[in-house]
Amino acid sequence: MTRPFVKMNGAGNDFIVIDALETPFRPTEDQIRALADRAKGEGFDQLIAIEPSDTADAFMRVWNADGSMVETCGNALRCVGWLLMQAKGSDRVVIDTAAGPTTASRAGDHRVTVDMGRPRLNWTEVPLAEEMDTRGIELQLGPIDAPILHTPGAVSMGNPHVVFFTDRQDDAFVTGSGSLVEHHPLFPEGVNVGFAHVLDRGHIRLRVWERGAGLTKACGTGACAAQVAAVRRGLTDRKATVVVDGGELTIDWDPATDHVLMTGPVEVERTGALAL
Repeated sequence: MTRPFVKMNGAGNDFIVIDALETPFRPTEDQIRALADRAKGEGFDQLIAIEPSDTADAFMRVWNADGSMVETCGNALRCVGWLLMQAKGSDRVVIDTAAGPTTASRAGDHRVTVDMGRPRLNWTEVPLAEEMDTRGIELQLGPIDAPILHTPGAVSMGNPHVVFFTDRQDDAFVTGSGSLVEHHPLFPEGVNVGFAHVLDRGHIRLRVWERGAGLTKACGTGACAAQVAAVRRGLTDRKATVVVDGGELTIDWDPATDHVLMTGPVEVERTGALAL
């Protein structure tokens, strides 16, 4: 059996998107890992299925490259939102996810704004294994008296994130540190790990080690989490540009609604068919 797909990316974070509105799509973890392999398969950070919804224009299901299912994906929401708006001839759609409904709207040619909702800031919402102030949780890497990384902010944007503020962002450092923190017992559901360098009050340079996907070119929820964590520390204004490996995302934590709005690019790379 073959399934048509669209290969897309949002600021470099890439996806295979499957239309499952009429025919269900339930790949196994082994199939997902094989498809995600960039040497032998199609290659992607996440696999996306667009499914029917009784309460929204569609439901977006997300699997990471390791085969695990996750709650949501910010960059994928922009891509799926763009596809749905193109199909419906509209400028706004509602997408349901395992983390709840999200609104996507046009923001220009191949640009989409997604309302990511309120950041979840209580320790039980991230979630953490024990009570802590999420502005700066009790976590460090390295020697006790001279840690390499310490006191990250913790935020859930529908999926769990910690954000370290550091100017160390090379591949080896991000990969080594991120892979350690991802499975730390403090995070019962695992965690996405951000490495944020605040350049000025309107710009953050960010790299993210994604839970189940590794180092990616962009992470939409990670960009939102980094901006929220930076605002809570007084490091940036509520609207800032987050520079990721694959481009730039504009993140606006709206004080009136307490919602985080993410605006960024959408790119269609190619189409094809999966053999399953």
